Amino acid sequence: MAGTATRYLYLARHGEASPDESRLTDNGRRQALLLGERLRRSPLSAVHHGPLPRAEQTARLICEQLDNVPVQPSELAGDYIPYLPEREELPSESADAMLARLSQFPAEERESGPELAREALARFTGPVDGDEPRHELIVTHNFLIGWLVRAALDAPEWRWMGLNHANAALTVVQYAPGRPASVLFYNDTGHLPLELRWTGFPPELHL
Repeated sequence: MAGTATRYLYLARHGEASPDESRLTDNGRRQALLLGERLRRSPLSAVHHGPLPRAEQTARLICEQLDNVPVQPSELAGDYIPYLPEREELPSESADAMLARLSQFPAEERESGPELAREALARFTGPVDGDEPRHELIVTHNFLIGWLVRAALDAPEWRWMGLNHANAALTVVQYAPGRPASVLFYNDTGHLPLELRWTGFPPELHL
C-alpha cells in the first residue's frame, strides 16, 4: 500500500509587469531569468502558472533555465480574492480600510475567488501520495501567495491580507507527513540584485 511523502511547494510572484499588465517589463524579464537560474539545481517536477500574461511569461522564462520541467497553466494559480471577511472578523481599527480596499476589486474576482482558493488548497498543499518527495513551483500573484502562506501558518482566513510578496521573490512551504506545514523561507530576493528587489511593493514598504 502506497504511503505519503513530503511536498515542497515553491511560490513565486510574477515579474514586474507593464502598467497595463499585458506583459513583463525589461526588469520583469530579468527577474524571471534570475529566478530560473536560482532554481536550476532544484528538483522541480512541474511549474504551474496562472492564466494571465504576466504569470505565463514569467513561468516560461523560468523554464528556459530548467532542464525539461513541464509548464502547466492553471486557473487555480490565477489572480483573485481568496477570502472575503466579515467586518466582525477584522481588527476594529482597520476593518473599514480593509473592506473599502476589497470593494474596489471587480465583482467577478470577489465572487469566484473563494471557491478557487479552496480548490487551490486541495490541489497544491499537503503531503503527496507515494514514496518520493515532490517539488513544484507555482508562478502566481500576491493574493494567492498570501492565502497559501496564511494556511500554512494556520492563521485566520482573513490574514492573507497584509502579506506582501515582491516580484520574482521566492517562498517555499514544506508539507511533511504527520507534521504541521513549515514555511522554510518567505519573500526571499537573494537571487536579485538590489535594483530589482522590492518591485511590486508600495514605496513605503521598500527596505
